[in-house]
Amino acid sequence: MTTPGKAGHLLRWALSALLVCSPALAERADRGKPVNVEADKVNVDDTNKVSVFEGNVVLTQGTIVIRANKMILRQDEKGFDSGTAYGNLATFRQKMEGVDKYIEGEAERIEYDAKTEKLELFTKAHIKRGQDELRGNYISYNAATEFYQALSGKQPANGGRVRAVIQPKEKGAKTVPPAPPSTLKPSSTITNPP
Repeated sequence: MTTPGKAGHLLRWALSALLVCSPALAERADRGKPVNVEADKVNVDDTNKVSVFEGNVVLTQGTIVIRANKMILRQDEKGFDSGTAYGNLATFRQKMEGVDKYIEGEAERIEYDAKTEKLELFTKAHIKRGQDELRGNYISYNAATEFYQALSGKQPANGGRVRAVIQPKEKGAKTVPPAPPSTLKPSSTITNPP
């Protein structure tokens, strides 16, 4: 179902509410695309700015796809948004800007707070960006500072450890050296005032 009216406003911020990558990494064109949500059931409380989607929830906008059993979306009095997706496992996927790679993640619960730009994945958390992966019982990502944190939570499924796979940089990948500093020269046409 595509949601119209005020409920559509709640959905527009839902996407920003559940994205793991910073605006520099996310596909920028996605923000201008229409939001579509399908679910077996939806309850919209415009007075309290809360929408609850239940049953095979699929949210899409451009390259973004979020799947969950249940999704709760909220907006506070200052206009900041937050969202929580629940599932066995809730998943997200989005194309990265300028490359043919995706960032993907999954957890039993995924939370995002637009005010703090913080994404948290709880229980069986897993993020994959290209060929790099991070697993733990809890993963948080701050998009403003681009800081990740992962905790094991001593879960036997992870062997009680955080696990990361980081691929080497591609050979032959060009890195642009910094430009040399500019040298300032005095002007020959400007004179000092008397």
